Amino acid sequence: MGYQIGQIVMGTVTGIQPYGAFVQLDSRTQGLIHISECRSAFIKCVDDELAVGMTIQVMILDIDEYNGKVSLSRRSVVENGQKLLSVSGIRNTKGRNHYWTNQYLDFGFSTIAKAKNEMLNEALNRLRA
Repeated sequence: MGYQIGQIVMGTVTGIQPYGAFVQLDSRTQGLIHISECRSAFIKCVDDELAVGMTIQVMILDIDEYNGKVSLSRRSVVENGQKLLSVSGIRNTKGRNHYWTNQYLDFGFSTIAKAKNEMLNEALNRLRA
């Protein structure tokens, strides 16, 4: 496999289900983006965000080496000026990492303030539709 937790990779959406989207990372590796990891705001349907055949950038959240399942996140990919602090060399060798945290992202509340108007407009547009 050769992937590491926290690594950002490109993949192609191969399938969409009500609970998430399947993404092909390479010829032998496929991962799942859970609906809660598609974006930081609420989405009702994965189809609103992703489509089969889309090439997207994702972050690897978890790798289950026993059964080969890879958990992915689209919302953890650094965007909109968020600065990723150094995470090199951080690896849990005593067990499996299950959860990705944003403790290494240095952005505070400023990104919420910047995106507030856009998020409100998007929510209002969805309510009107």
